[in-house]
Amino acid sequence: MSPAAKEPVLQEVAADVLAYLQPEGGWCVSNAGVIASGGSVALIDTAATEARTRRLRQQVLADGRSAPFALVNTHSHGDHTFGNFLFPEATVIAHASARDEMARAGLHLTELWPEVAWGGVEVRLPAVTYQDRLTLHVGELTAELMHLGLAHTANDTVVWIPERKVLFTGDIVMSGFTPFVPLGSISGSLKAIQHLRTLGATTVVTGHGPVAGPEVFDVTEAYLRWMQQLAADGIAAGMAPLEVARQAELGRFAELGEPERLVANLHRAYAEHRDPEAELDFGVLLKEMGVIFGEMTDYHGGPLTCCA
Repeated sequence: MSPAAKEPVLQEVAADVLAYLQPEGGWCVSNAGVIASGGSVALIDTAATEARTRRLRQQVLADGRSAPFALVNTHSHGDHTFGNFLFPEATVIAHASARDEMARAGLHLTELWPEVAWGGVEVRLPAVTYQDRLTLHVGELTAELMHLGLAHTANDTVVWIPERKVLFTGDIVMSGFTPFVPLGSISGSLKAIQHLRTLGATTVVTGHGPVAGPEVFDVTEAYLRWMQQLAADGIAAGMAPLEVARQAELGRFAELGEPERLVANLHRAYAEHRDPEAELDFGVLLKEMGVIFGEMTDYHGGPLTCCA
């Protein structure tokens, strides 16, 4: 069954904390979260298309819940932010760099998959930004917003609800899907995961895929370390990232969805291996993504499937 044929669900993962899960969770089919306590509601992320976000809104407002007063974007990518405009009552909150990247990227994501029925999506920028940490009070619960440095992007936010030991990771971690770090950092992601482990979460809601426990960190960490070794070996052999990807044995990682991300990840791994201290230029990276998507398409053997 295709992801588009499956209905999203709003699943309670702890008292007053819900995960909005969109099967199967592949390209642009992301998760969201709801914190509803003491009559207050906060939302974590939206969805990629107008239709998907309207379904999200319906479920958020069901069962007598009020419209969210706050909307946290875990990072700048459109599959998590394009639906912001359908929650006009909410103050949008994100890392300071997320606002900048959202403004610069605009609706670029829609150009990668022009066949998707995006609807009337528009960019609604965060009204409140922060640098390192921000505490959001939602009824009797606290949502600790944390920026852990360069990871999936330069502007990731994780949301930690200590009273319930629930962690929303955004796309720093994905459940059952291949990590994606061409606009971020492999070494930075490893550092972020190391910090996430210390929080003691019992429930982990990732940016894509089913709800998990802390074991989801193990899979992502192992994949990223494997990537670092692939890159080192590929550079030593004088091979290009696409060539390395084609020859790589996925092994235990073959079960992860969107395996073509291997190509994009290798591009980042090569850059980090050559200059670990190099700073990212978002404008340059955005232009390079067209070439990288072309190589992922070659690896995949056809157009990349997006069921947004």
